[in-house]
Amino acid sequence: MSFSAHDLRLDFPLLGTEVNGHPLVYLDSAATSQKPLAVLDAERDYYLRSNAAVNRGAHTLAASATDAFEDARATVARFVGAHDDEIVWTSNATEGINLVSYALSNASTAPEQFRSLALSPGDEIVVTELEHHANLIPWQQLAERTGALLRYIPVADGGSLRLDLLETTITDRARVVAVSHVSNVLGTVNPVEAFVARAREVGALVVLDACQSVPHLPVDVHALDVDFAVFSGHKMLAPTGIGALYGKRELLAALPPVVTGGSMITTVTMERAEFLPPPLRFEAGTQRVSQVIALAEAVRYLEVLGMPAVADHSHRLGARLVEGLRSIEGVRVLGDQGSMPRIGLASFEVEGIHAHDVGQFLDDRGIAVRVGHHCAQPLHRRLGLIASTRASSSVYTTEEEIDLFLEALAEVRGFFGVGA
Repeated sequence: MSFSAHDLRLDFPLLGTEVNGHPLVYLDSAATSQKPLAVLDAERDYYLRSNAAVNRGAHTLAASATDAFEDARATVARFVGAHDDEIVWTSNATEGINLVSYALSNASTAPEQFRSLALSPGDEIVVTELEHHANLIPWQQLAERTGALLRYIPVADGGSLRLDLLETTITDRARVVAVSHVSNVLGTVNPVEAFVARAREVGALVVLDACQSVPHLPVDVHALDVDFAVFSGHKMLAPTGIGALYGKRELLAALPPVVTGGSMITTVTMERAEFLPPPLRFEAGTQRVSQVIALAEAVRYLEVLGMPAVADHSHRLGARLVEGLRSIEGVRVLGDQGSMPRIGLASFEVEGIHAHDVGQFLDDRGIAVRVGHHCAQPLHRRLGLIASTRASSSVYTTEEEIDLFLEALAEVRGFFGVGA
């Protein structure tokens, strides 16, 4: 099964526009993807036909909105191999990670049934040196709140994780292991199974940042055996403002709520409240109904393409990117590990030229890339950089666009008079 990126582009009108007099070449999908008409229409159609508050109305319109809302939960759950009641709606992946970290820190003062997951001084939280700040700072804060120790798996000179240090870093004091499925800087697919296996040996929870894997690879959270996973809609053809937290049923049931208020309770008196079971326990207040429905439509769009075909497309573009970048004098690919699996994403340094200047040069030619530290300062620091340039693809990216990007990049050093 395969698809033509050329044919898909008709579904994404924005890709037909011009920037600075050039046809747009959009290579910033890792930051946020473009949205197909089907997704835009799904959100608009909801407001035209079914707009109502969910889970709280007895009238027909409210029932229709609730049915669509919960059907979307089932659709997204199926897409990542989860049960319906294991998907919690969030604004984005960052909120999902914070939800878990705050729930863990609240566990010590929560009612007795929530205390089994509480962290204490001397416990350990393990991350990696290549994490996005969203999968680092919440754990730093959790360590400060609980007295736990934050440890990390370092990165080797080439950008690969030091898996030889897995056993000595993830000790029997570890309570949480948080790792990215795919690096948002390097594009490489990390060996999640190795982290899960070690975490199981010591009884630690595994939290997976799946933001860069769910849009590009088949992901089955049950098969991976992670305890929690997060992903964002806007990186997978859906609108901004919607993300999802997956959690194993028994673990969500053991976590106390973080945000409280309406819609997440059963009984309230002036003295106390009783909470609904997950996932509603973690969904206080008015929900992101239109975004949820649009996310489900994005999932259906990807399912029609077939995630194995999406992964093949991503791998091919990633290989083309890296091969082309290697061939340009003065360009260093970050995390260039040869045969390591990767998605269609690569970050690089152009010798003697700041990443922002590289980005501006490309933008003048209608090519959109990402510049900066990509919310991964520790990784850039480890690789001896303060910033890099990143090109990233999606299902609508063509091989011709990769080639246009590479041709333009080959002119950068000459334009700035470097290496002449």
